[in-house]
Amino acid sequence: MDTSLPDELREARDAIRKYAADFGLDFFDVIFEMVDYDEMNSLAALEGFPVRYPHWRFGMSYDQLSKGYEWGLQKIYEMVINTNPSYAYLLKSNPLVDQKMVMAHVYGHVDFFKNNFWFSRTNRKMLDSMANHSVRIRRYMDEYGQEVVESFIDQCLSIENLIDPHLPFQEKGVDQKKLETEQQQEAQVGKIRVDRPYMESFINPKEFLDEQKKRFDEKRKESKKIPPEPQKDVLQFLLQYAPLESWQSDVLSIVREEAYYFVPQRQTKIMNEGWASYWHSKIMTQKALRDSEIIDFAHNHAGTLVMQPGRVNPYKIGIELFRDIEDRWNRGAFGKEFEECQDNEEKVRWDKKLGKGREKIFQIRRVDNDITFIDNYITPEFVERFKLYTYEFNRRTNQFEIAERDFKKVKEKLLGQLTNMGQPFIMVTDGNFENRGELLLWHHHQGVDLDLRWAKETLASVSKIWGRPVNLQTEIENQKKLLVYSKGEFSEKAI
Repeated sequence: MDTSLPDELREARDAIRKYAADFGLDFFDVIFEMVDYDEMNSLAALEGFPVRYPHWRFGMSYDQLSKGYEWGLQKIYEMVINTNPSYAYLLKSNPLVDQKMVMAHVYGHVDFFKNNFWFSRTNRKMLDSMANHSVRIRRYMDEYGQEVVESFIDQCLSIENLIDPHLPFQEKGVDQKKLETEQQQEAQVGKIRVDRPYMESFINPKEFLDEQKKRFDEKRKESKKIPPEPQKDVLQFLLQYAPLESWQSDVLSIVREEAYYFVPQRQTKIMNEGWASYWHSKIMTQKALRDSEIIDFAHNHAGTLVMQPGRVNPYKIGIELFRDIEDRWNRGAFGKEFEECQDNEEKVRWDKKLGKGREKIFQIRRVDNDITFIDNYITPEFVERFKLYTYEFNRRTNQFEIAERDFKKVKEKLLGQLTNMGQPFIMVTDGNFENRGELLLWHHHQGVDLDLRWAKETLASVSKIWGRPVNLQTEIENQKKLLVYSKGEFSEKAI
């Protein structure tokens, strides 16, 4: 364990770790490190990792975070990374009560990292992988020039979201029985049926069979579509088929690997922050707080949970929904009998004294992501209580106003913001579009039009990597269109 903490913080850490374990949390070892605000901003710019490959976007992020801190607009209280052991950072300038709250919050996060299904396929040694990625990319910069490599990284990063979040959970490998059947069929290609085995070598000589198989392979290759089915992982497709140099393939694979590492954090932002906030609140108020620290804790805790109209604060939504679920499952306020009750007063007083709330939230922590969390457990009463309405900005009054109160529509909008992490569904459908070697992408339209400015940037980046024109089939204002990027120019036409 870490020994760099002052005695007071080490004692607080040991106590909080025990409280968390006593509550039933199950976490990796956590190594806390003390950093100043400049180091914290640097780590935040690198998304928590002390070593990343060199790129201007990390410098830009650091500059924004530093200015925000200096101008009093923001302050990073905690940062923890999903590794085993997990590393968390404490700001040296924070008072003791803040450090204790951060520690309790971190143990909640690490319990979530370790036990949530959506993190089960992540690389727990990503700290080492990031350092290895840095070494490889720096070597390429030395060999091919920093500007050349960084420009290619720009192209890769602009499409890093074009992956399949569910790919890590799909079965890997080839169906051996199916492969054997195909091999048997190929072995029989072009063979002339022979009733007498001793005539086989005369009627089907090896030269004849080799020629027949060659013709079959050429015919199959001509008819084989690439990819055979729409493929959501565009980066993987480019790695397989784009005319990349070896160093470019490696850089693209690095960007893809890191993109997949961060996917679960985006899929569970509300749950993860809500779970950590729930436990830091529970641990602090029931175990770790001194009487003299209550006011300071309440002030900081309230600041974390504040939510502006029209904005979703994952800390607030997450913690309140976990609390709501725990309360309902303790009272038995769920299921067919409860739903069919028409007496609102009776529903408010409803209490079957089941006491299953804690068990239920641990179950949810284990299996759900943000979409299933919201879809399965948010209720009309919850939306009303926390005013989770949809808002629109009124230019006449110069303020946000409620646009929709209907529960189904509010829930639909929330789920829409979370589906595919708020990104459009883009898939590769043809690697030889119209037999010209061009790439055809398909936007699976779900009622929301593409942002054409971002679409142009994406097509340009894909085209540079693919080396040929790229087409995107989409729908704009109920009209099917084909967006084309070719030779540095962008065009669109109706289909």
